Amino acid sequence: MKKITCLLLVLCLASPLFSGGRNDSVSAYNGVTGRISIYTSMYGEILDAMGRTLAVQFPGCQIEIFYGGTGTLQAKIESEISAGKLGCDILLVAEPAFSLELKEKRMLHPYRSKEASSLAFDYDRDGYWYPVRISNMVLAYNPQMYSRESIPDSFYDFAYDQSVRGAVSMSNPLTSGTTLASVTALRDKYGYEYFDALSRQNIVIESGSVAMSKLESGEHKVIMILEESIIRKRQEERSRLEVIYPSDGAIVIPSTIMIVNDQWNPNRNTAAAEAITDWFLSQQGQEAIVNGWMHSVRSNFSKLPFNAIPTREILANSIPVNWENVYRQRDEIRNRFEDSVTRRR
Repeated sequence: MKKITCLLLVLCLASPLFSGGRNDSVSAYNGVTGRISIYTSMYGEILDAMGRTLAVQFPGCQIEIFYGGTGTLQAKIESEISAGKLGCDILLVAEPAFSLELKEKRMLHPYRSKEASSLAFDYDRDGYWYPVRISNMVLAYNPQMYSRESIPDSFYDFAYDQSVRGAVSMSNPLTSGTTLASVTALRDKYGYEYFDALSRQNIVIESGSVAMSKLESGEHKVIMILEESIIRKRQEERSRLEVIYPSDGAIVIPSTIMIVNDQWNPNRNTAAAEAITDWFLSQQGQEAIVNGWMHSVRSNFSKLPFNAIPTREILANSIPVNWENVYRQRDEIRNRFEDSVTRRR
């Protein structure tokens, strides 16, 4: 867990924003106190900005944030389950499948958030988990290197169009929760043959940052990637990379927030965990989400991430994800992907 520990030191120990010290700003959450530990798969850069906002809103709390990819967090939590105690009070994970698993294991605290009625996406009716941010799996290309007409405009053609063979890329579903959700949805739509087609494309499995660099250099023609990665690069670096919303549908991935119950959490501070959950789902919390290049989960929230098309347009043409399949068939899908794609490289 070196990656998580290092980020904890950077965000929580080296920064006074996480110290829980004096803060003169007026916040509705000034009375919330104590320690809270959060595990999350949000990108470190987004967490940095989010942590600053949380420190202002919860000046009486000592908030520790541990970062790790979905695979890393799942491995950490499995290890902690074996030890009989988790190290977190709140989980912010990539997609709902892990929430289904932890609810089934009776590790979550049910909380009926006052913000639930404002949500535009499904949530657990008993309050065990809520969607907190929307990520969209899309395609991307570089118009400075290739014409739009020469690039596949669907996930199907991404795997089957031989004109881009050897110049395609995606992240690893063995470690990325959003990628696992995406390949599950594509498996459900096109069958396991889709994995074989990706292998025949000589697809490269790599991080999004590496893939974008190769897209900019022209080494890759098209990549499968989260929309937020491209629009962040466009805003921060004035990149010319462009999102392609696939003609067979983007894959919409609601990331979830959960509170760990007192049997399993380290700090027994449920009141603070509930308040932080409410904040994340509130107008103000969703403002921070959208500023982090992800879509809001609220029905009454009009602001969009930089350069993104409206959420309703993405939803109107999307490939559905069966979250039970992502949970129940996780090992099978990972193994089939590894056998079809990774091991054939």
